[in-house]
Amino acid sequence: MLAVVARSFGPPEVLALEELPDPTPGPSEVLVRVHAAGVNPCDTYMRAGGYALSPEPPYIPGADAAGIVEEVGEEVTGVREGDRVYIGGTAASRAWGAYATLVVCRPDQVHPLPERLSFAQGAGINVPYATAWRAVFQRAEASRGESILIHGASGAVGLAAVQMAHAAGLTVIGTASTDDGAALVRAQGAAHVLNHRSAGYLDQLALLTNGGPDIIVEMLANQNLDNDLSVLAKYGRIVIVGNRGRVEIDPRRIMSKEATVRGTAFWNLSDDAVAQIHRDMARGFEDGTLNPVVGRELPLADAAIAHQLVLEPGARGKIVLRA
Repeated sequence: MLAVVARSFGPPEVLALEELPDPTPGPSEVLVRVHAAGVNPCDTYMRAGGYALSPEPPYIPGADAAGIVEEVGEEVTGVREGDRVYIGGTAASRAWGAYATLVVCRPDQVHPLPERLSFAQGAGINVPYATAWRAVFQRAEASRGESILIHGASGAVGLAAVQMAHAAGLTVIGTASTDDGAALVRAQGAAHVLNHRSAGYLDQLALLTNGGPDIIVEMLANQNLDNDLSVLAKYGRIVIVGNRGRVEIDPRRIMSKEATVRGTAFWNLSDDAVAQIHRDMARGFEDGTLNPVVGRELPLADAAIAHQLVLEPGARGKIVLRA
């Protein structure tokens, strides 16, 4: 098989495409031939080293992929050869092992991929959609009729959150940095889109909501959290999905509004909790309510380039590697 291997921690250039022996599934495992692998920011943090969840090099990055079941172990039930599937991690780890043409998974890591979705779209499901579902419904406890501000809404997690919140009957306000990104966010169900590069863009929230958004999903807390607290509605909730540094806030803003600030980290969830989220999302992928957006596809050999692109501003959906 072909696989992208990081033989040391470091810059994107440590990633190299190598030929490795084909893996063999055990009695309780599933072998999947990968057609596409998804690239997430967390993949780059692991590769750079120092991330809270980091493997010991050499290792194969990637938690997300989609393809066809090639072989199932004799003890496996509910999964058959030829099934179209997307995966959430591999037997090696929930967090890595997917940038390869063949991967071995546990049965609970293999999920049906509806015919209506491409393999590239399937590679954009696991981390982005499970993270968004956790943030919107489990941490923010979103309810129909509420308003929600989603920062960085044109990225993979942001678009997933927009689709989910819109389908659940919330008034969705997204932010993006380009006209193209704004159009994409609006097409996914946002009632309003703000340009977060415009000075005072949050001032518009007073006109769009009744006292501020009830929920804010925050992708860059070190830059936005203090401002979020200033515009949040009374009794509102902020869920922090992403952060790249320290931030100073005024706790009185939390006190005066009796607001709640919560964090979420995908890797904290148990395997059972993740499996339940995928079961909860399944109907949305079947009926088109949830529809992964692929922003760019690159060959597997260009994993280093993908690791650079995924951290650049102006995201428009998921970056995918073709296997």
